[in-house]
Amino acid sequence: MMMNGFGTKLQYVSIAEGEGLAIRSLLDRHQYHDPHGAAARLGICSASWPLFGMVWPSGVQLAAQLARRPVCHRERILEIGCGLGLASLVAHRRGARVTASDRHPLARRFLDDNAGLNGLAPLKYRHGQWGIAHRPCTEDTGADLLSARYDLIVGSDLLYDRDAPQALAFFIDDHALPDAKVWLVDPDRGHRPAFTRQMAAYGFELVSETRLGRRPDGPGRRDYKGRMLVYRRGTAQ
Repeated sequence: MMMNGFGTKLQYVSIAEGEGLAIRSLLDRHQYHDPHGAAARLGICSASWPLFGMVWPSGVQLAAQLARRPVCHRERILEIGCGLGLASLVAHRRGARVTASDRHPLARRFLDDNAGLNGLAPLKYRHGQWGIAHRPCTEDTGADLLSARYDLIVGSDLLYDRDAPQALAFFIDDHALPDAKVWLVDPDRGHRPAFTRQMAAYGFELVSETRLGRRPDGPGRRDYKGRMLVYRRGTAQ
């Protein structure tokens, strides 16, 4: 299906224990459409432009973890670098107070579309971007800027280069409450030790590192190779 210059597809993504989501994603990694330069001004090049719109194994793993977690209605959850927002949609469907965030100017549009496909009300979305020196303009982001602080911050496959640990830890500290937890699913990219050191500088302790096994999207799939990192600061449980 073509949408304003780029192709999409509809797929069913199994999450965990029979749960799943209908997801509209980009057709493939060759899609690109930035006619007004909004993505470029946010630091998104043509090669990385389609990455937000793909279903990634680490995102499925994070969604599965949230699907199994008891919901605390007083808790505020933030997903950073949400892409298609699988984890946010799962938490939202279960009644959690969740905010999704990303830097891509089309992330909100896909998130709203996918919420509708699954019979869900639109969920809260904010523009969240780390590692930049300037303040993005609302016209480019398509959303208000992230400004609140949260009890639980979650994300998947965010440590993709050697500069990410420092920038990401700074960003997390800026949006975490004094007592907070962080869940990060990482596909063994090799930057975990540096990230743990950076998080420690902001008072976050690594409380668990769990190797994740088979992908939760059905039999016959290849094993997932990655880990679930859990950090805690203060008295967060």
